[in-house]
Amino acid sequence: MPPRLNRRWIIHEPVPTEIDQALGAYPPFFRQILFARGIEDEFQAQSFLHGQIEDDNPFKLKGMQEAVERIFWAADHGEKVVVYGDYDVDGVTATALLVGVLSRCGVDVKPYIPNRFEEGYGLNSEALETLASQEVRLVITVDCGIRSPREAELAEKLGIDLIISDHHHPGDEVPDAWSVICPKQEGDLYPDKNLSGVGLAYKIAQALARHRPSAGICADEWLDLVALGTVADVVPLKGENRSLVRRGLELIRRGGRPGIYSLARAAGLNISKICAGDIGFILGPRLNAAGRIDTADAALRLLMVSDRQVGGLLAQELDNHNMERQRLTREIQDKAVRQAESSGFKEILFAFDPSFNSGIVGLAASRLVDTFYRPAVVGTIEDEFTRASCRSIPEFHITKALDECAGLLVRHGGHALAAGFTVRNENIPALVEQLHSIAVRELSSLELRPSLRADLEIQLSDLRPEFLRYLDLLEPTGQDNPEAIFVSRDLRVNKVRQVGADGKHLKLAVSDGRITYDAIAFGQGDWAYSMPERIDLLYTFERNEYNGKVSLQLKVRDIKASGTPDD
Repeated sequence: MPPRLNRRWIIHEPVPTEIDQALGAYPPFFRQILFARGIEDEFQAQSFLHGQIEDDNPFKLKGMQEAVERIFWAADHGEKVVVYGDYDVDGVTATALLVGVLSRCGVDVKPYIPNRFEEGYGLNSEALETLASQEVRLVITVDCGIRSPREAELAEKLGIDLIISDHHHPGDEVPDAWSVICPKQEGDLYPDKNLSGVGLAYKIAQALARHRPSAGICADEWLDLVALGTVADVVPLKGENRSLVRRGLELIRRGGRPGIYSLARAAGLNISKICAGDIGFILGPRLNAAGRIDTADAALRLLMVSDRQVGGLLAQELDNHNMERQRLTREIQDKAVRQAESSGFKEILFAFDPSFNSGIVGLAASRLVDTFYRPAVVGTIEDEFTRASCRSIPEFHITKALDECAGLLVRHGGHALAAGFTVRNENIPALVEQLHSIAVRELSSLELRPSLRADLEIQLSDLRPEFLRYLDLLEPTGQDNPEAIFVSRDLRVNKVRQVGADGKHLKLAVSDGRITYDAIAFGQGDWAYSMPERIDLLYTFERNEYNGKVSLQLKVRDIKASGTPDD
């Protein structure tokens, strides 16, 4: 078993007096939490807590006007249109949303999501040629296309007009398409650069509704899909994203979309109480499982189905896929850990194998990062090519590293912390050597330890049940808008026991001498064999609902023996 990571605790600086006074409408603990999120006065607090957006005009997105005019031209002239998506949750929700909206506009539209195993990620030439042979004259990408200049050239030769909507970072060359909608492209004036792929699809829907009100489109009808894709894609949950997810969750809780209702029911969730965490850890993985194990077709059909009975069958299919995905992830992870440990590399980890399921390698790479706190590359070796997924740490921008290796790659793309690439098998040794050199250059002088950030330190007996109604105001929480994190010190451990499969989780009761709280520490069951009498905890404060009963508990992120330095 890999050694337990020694995490650095960083507790946010106390709120200054003048800001504390400006936030005087809130209790002291909540002022500190707001300050830790960059909020310094009542106006900012109200905007944040109520999800207010100053400017969400979709036509500020570069290329939007041209895209909308071309879409309505297709509608008015009966052209065949295809929405070309991606097989992850962001891509599938974006595809479902835009197909639904365009159908409402009278467009002859069909979805197309490539097969991960046969076609790989993004636009591909074979798909465009097939669509051209079917007399498709307009292709609109969602969540892909910004790094496909060659495919854009081919589309033009085939007589296909191409509208690209993609939230990923452009490469050196922006595709020469009919229209390119990407808030990260040069010259784009849209104020929020963090929209997801489905968020951009929603902006297209907004623009269509504003351009032709007579079409009867209300983009907000699809906000439940926006919430699903945005949370699952782990984009920052602040600014417009937070507002969209907040409203989308309200829509999900009404249970109006049969597919989402059926998926929640299959997962054992109460649809009326769905939160962002449920999307990230329960619904999202089930939707993703379709494209990881087979094709994303079942996930797409689930989100577009109008019958709850059919939705129930599809949801059960996804649930079965998810169980298979979990089994395969464990197998690949174990093999990847052994391969990474034996490679001798310290700064970056590699694992390539023909037996790896290409739909699972990204999950295995994430587990390597979580286990060793190093960037990780895990790939499936095929006959001519290897397809790999990369996950990274904040100290190492993985996509920029791949950009330096572009001459060795067939294609690549991604974000700072996650990326993917295709490479010819004969280039793997050179690629590994170059990526390792880049990692040594960027990381060898750093002390690589994961950091956990807390909003404030508090006596356990000062933690009150009424805090929860303020903590609820922070929802939806997620990337860049985390749950409120507390630190309490010198706690006595009254009870401790392992729980869950293989005893990998920990249940304990802790006290500061005046109050006792139950606590749960997921993935930290090994502490049961070495628990100190006195500990410091870093945790969130939450309600625990079990068998109809509600209790309060601490959800532990990390444990240290009392007296252990935070750094």
